This record gives sequence, structure tokens and C-alpha cells, in this order.
Amino acid sequence: MKPKITSPIAWQQAELLMQPAMIRVLDNIRKQLEESVWTGTYKEVQIPIPGYQLILEHQGEQISVDIWELCYRVCFVNYQPAHTHIESQEVVIDTSLIDDETGDVDWNRLDAKASQLIQAIFANLGK
Repeated sequence: MKPKITSPIAWQQAELLMQPAMIRVLDNIRKQLEESVWTGTYKEVQIPIPGYQLILEHQGEQISVDIWELCYRVCFVNYQPAHTHIESQEVVIDTSLIDDETGDVDWNRLDAKASQLIQAIFANLGK
């Protein structure tokens, strides 16, 4: 599902957070794959929106995870992935990931949120 951002300030905050979120998500996936029996490959997709899928495989089981959805779950408060990318969901930026004093990304909080999300995904594989 495509996020719907409702204000210019929220757009600026999303632009600030999305690339760092992608970096932390991918790094945490790499860390989990190093310790997991699952193998992972990335696949570029164009439909319904351009992006990447993480294909996780183990003993004939295959699970596909949308990388953008993971980034949205890091950047936004209570983001709920949907089964359709046609609808838009109004989102709220997780401003706790932005340092109040500097206005920059709080890398520690961002990494902690991304790490927790990816660990939860791997913990539930095959269940």
C-alpha cells in the first residue's frame, strides 16, 4: 500500500528518514541471514510499484517480503501493510527517529526500530 503523506513538513521528514531506513533495514536483514538457516535473495519488481522483494527460502518454503513495506514500517507510526498497493494509507511520521536538537536522523533509534522489526520477521519464519 502506498503511504499518503498529508503535509509538507511530513514530506520533508519522510525524505530525511527513508534512505537511512532502507540502509538499516538491509543491514539488519544481512545480519539475520548470516545467523539463519534461511537464504535470501533480492528481486527487482516493477508492478504494482517499482521496488525490491526479499525472497527467503528454506527447505522448499519460499516467503516474499516487500522492502518498501519494511521501510514504511520503520519510518511511520503504526504502519499496517496491506495486501493491495492500489489504496493509499494516511501515515504519521515516527518523529522519535529525528533528533529534537539537531533535526537529523537519530541513527541509534532508527537502527533499534529496524533491528526489532527484522528480528521479529525472522523469528516468525516458518510458523
